[in-house]
Amino acid sequence: MAKTKYQFNPESISYEEVEVSFKTRALDFLKHIASSLVLAVIMVIILFNYFGSPKERSLQRENQELLSHFERLNNEFNKARVVLGDLEQRDDNIYRVIFEAEPIHSNIRKAGFGGVNRYENLENLKNADLIISTSKKLDKLSKSIYVQTKSYDDVEMMVKNKFKLLAAIPAIMPIAIKDFNRISAGYGWRVHPIYKTRKFHDGMDFTGKTGTPLYATGDAVVKKISKMRGYGKTVVLDHGYGYTTLYAHLNGYNVKRGQKVKRGEVIAFLGNTGKSTGPHLHYEVRKSGKHVNPINYYFNDLSADEYDRMVAFAANTGQTMD
Repeated sequence: MAKTKYQFNPESISYEEVEVSFKTRALDFLKHIASSLVLAVIMVIILFNYFGSPKERSLQRENQELLSHFERLNNEFNKARVVLGDLEQRDDNIYRVIFEAEPIHSNIRKAGFGGVNRYENLENLKNADLIISTSKKLDKLSKSIYVQTKSYDDVEMMVKNKFKLLAAIPAIMPIAIKDFNRISAGYGWRVHPIYKTRKFHDGMDFTGKTGTPLYATGDAVVKKISKMRGYGKTVVLDHGYGYTTLYAHLNGYNVKRGQKVKRGEVIAFLGNTGKSTGPHLHYEVRKSGKHVNPINYYFNDLSADEYDRMVAFAANTGQTMD
């Protein structure tokens, strides 16, 4: 019901009822509607700008949940990387050391992915940096897991070949001696018998009578039989697993090239060929192509006391015989 309007009449000193036209009523109504609309628009703008629409708020909640999920995922990646790093350390420093295998090179473990951009299809997504970063971590982790899996396959094969490995490693003395005085020169810096200068001696020298039997120190294949400069008549055995042994200054051979021999089998005879100052055997052990001290490979022959006496005696030898 419309309100009745009154206007003060100074002549009659009284309020008189004012007749309001339909047009005036209509204009007043339109003004009211317009002001309400303006106020509503202002309120909507304020709400959308400062509080967001319900849909935007829902999307924001979803984005926040996704970010939290990615953060948890990254934490799990980091934990998995730590565990994998521990497995890699054990593999290189324990398992491969036990079987005397070379550790996996860091370049192989950390190798990336070459070629085209693997993440180009992700660059236009929202939070692209986060998604690409997570994808890279996942790819690197997958690659590292694959490399480690292949490594454990190798270790498994080493375990299966353990007995072959133990039989192949040089583990006895190449000549039967009862007196360590037969060791004329040990491994290391020694005086050359001819030039009288200090020279590194790559093996051990054992004196004896010409024709004394010499033994394979581990299962092997005869790799070489030849006359070598300075060494004279020489036999080289390939034991596999990176091991080779060399017997020099021989008087004769008891094997042929390519022949398989067992530990303890007679392969040659002590002599005085090549650059030698007397009948003796020059014996070398090499691991992965590098000379190592043969005295570390007599553990099947000697007791602890005998080994200690041999080490002490070999360390005090001065001049070589070749």
